[in-house]
Amino acid sequence: MRPQVLLIFMTRQEECSPTLQGIGHYERSHRPWAAFLDDEAKAETDPRWLRSKPWRGVISRHTTPALIQGCNELGIPLVDMSDTPPSPGVPKIRPDNAAIGHLGAEHFMERGYRHVGFCGFYNDGWSCERRDGFVEAARLTGARCDVFDVEYPGDLTPFWDEQQTAALAGWLSQLPKPVGVMACNDMRALQVMAAAQVAGLLVPEELAVLGANNDAIRCELAYPPLSSVATNPFQSGYRAAEMLDQLMHGQNPPDSYVRIDPTGVVTRHSTDILAIEDKNVAAALSYIREHACSGIAVEQVLKHAAASRSQLEKKFRRHLGRSPQAEIRRVQVARIRQLLIETDFPLKKIAELTGFEHVEYMCVLFKRLTGMTPGECRKKFRSEGRS
Repeated sequence: MRPQVLLIFMTRQEECSPTLQGIGHYERSHRPWAAFLDDEAKAETDPRWLRSKPWRGVISRHTTPALIQGCNELGIPLVDMSDTPPSPGVPKIRPDNAAIGHLGAEHFMERGYRHVGFCGFYNDGWSCERRDGFVEAARLTGARCDVFDVEYPGDLTPFWDEQQTAALAGWLSQLPKPVGVMACNDMRALQVMAAAQVAGLLVPEELAVLGANNDAIRCELAYPPLSSVATNPFQSGYRAAEMLDQLMHGQNPPDSYVRIDPTGVVTRHSTDILAIEDKNVAAALSYIREHACSGIAVEQVLKHAAASRSQLEKKFRRHLGRSPQAEIRRVQVARIRQLLIETDFPLKKIAELTGFEHVEYMCVLFKRLTGMTPGECRKKFRSEGRS
């Protein structure tokens, strides 16, 4: 008979799906379990759940003192996956929040930012760890770092959100530009972007914004799409299942407190730029980013940037190492690549969506700039995704 395992996760949280996939992957490739998903985390507060079945083990994202006590009394192994400090005697898997902050700061340093900021919640330990990692990495490179931390109320309300937008807009307005700001998570990053709009700041030309957790749907729906530090919830789930398996077989895990490293920064438009103070170049980049896939020409960029062609050419080469025309093509090719990977659109449709009148020319340009045809690109990333 398969051992019965209780999984306590609220599935509406963005990290839960890949975490559960990691647990499922371990279970399928090792010893099969009969897993029950408490997707409303009722066992967090109701002790009857632990006595409802002969559970052999529990993995929980919502670990409370009552749950720990109940598992101890019943002799049920428990693996804690909540992003809080460890409890004595309870094996724990959690993200390496300091490393997440470090990655965020390094992302901005690589783009030439000498002034950065962090926005989070001072009453949440995981946010403070990310903040401290970010500040440490930024200051090691000599960059100036400002922090805007507030108390997280626990429940979001329109009134609180409106207050935050106004307060953030005031803070952002006072920072030297260009500036890169990391938020403690993607939700907070979206508040930063809303505040930037209120303050009249261009994202990413004046303010680059970086989130954390890489909630793909939330990040892609943002405007512009939000860059984010990707944690590794799949690996967290896999390691938690591995740890529980050891406990259920009477073994002591070699490490009862595991921090999972982030996988890297997923770069989208909100930080896909170099730190450039030149207003002509910043205006031109903003226009190109918004209109490149509409088939624009350099002449249209010149009007928006309020500069002559020779002036803009020199400034682009000084700041970016390429011409305005090359930047238009770079943005188009990046969009082509995204559509190839994320959709099943035919090449004719992709050409229409990226500003090319002729499919053949799009294919020639794509191969010249990437080294592979559109078909080869789609096949390569589909096969990598499956593996």
